[in-house]
Amino acid sequence: MQPHSHPLIFTILDIYDKLCARGFTILFSWIPAHVGIDGNEQADMAAKMASTLFHTTVPVNDLKKFVKNLCHSNWQSQWNNEMQNKLHAIKPTVQDWKSFNNRKRDTLLTRLRIGHTRFTHRHLLLGEVPPTCPNCDCTTSVSHILIECPFFNLQRQHFFQTTSVSLPALVGFTPHNQVFSFLKSIGFYPLI
Repeated sequence: MQPHSHPLIFTILDIYDKLCARGFTILFSWIPAHVGIDGNEQADMAAKMASTLFHTTVPVNDLKKFVKNLCHSNWQSQWNNEMQNKLHAIKPTVQDWKSFNNRKRDTLLTRLRIGHTRFTHRHLLLGEVPPTCPNCDCTTSVSHILIECPFFNLQRQHFFQTTSVSLPALVGFTPHNQVFSFLKSIGFYPLI
């Protein structure tokens, strides 16, 4: 039997247990309402009258859980529409992520996840042109540094055992345990 928390369910189960203990056999049967059939209309009326005798309210915990689930569902629906957001590719579901319990590492990881580092986005504050990769002559981005630039393939092979990695694999829900070592080896760590 599943656990229940609503007071009305406890009351019904208590009455059921007492009747079974006294030797009654209870058969639960769902009977749909049929308009125009006397017996069913009387049964529906009796059921409605019986339900007005119980003045129970919805428990606060049930209401809080419902509201929390509704808010989370709405938030997820909105997040599903954020396809142009850099973080969406790394974090497709709305959920809490564990932290390192190290403020500096958590901050750096967050910057990598959203794709905004001091190096890649400083030009916006200073009114300069975006930085370009000296090896590829393209705009430098977190994605380019972590997974695209062929200049860092040797370091990727060393730290990740492959040159073909994805952003979710490196900075997703469970970040790769070598991502910071990789960033230090290529000199990008202090620029985050």
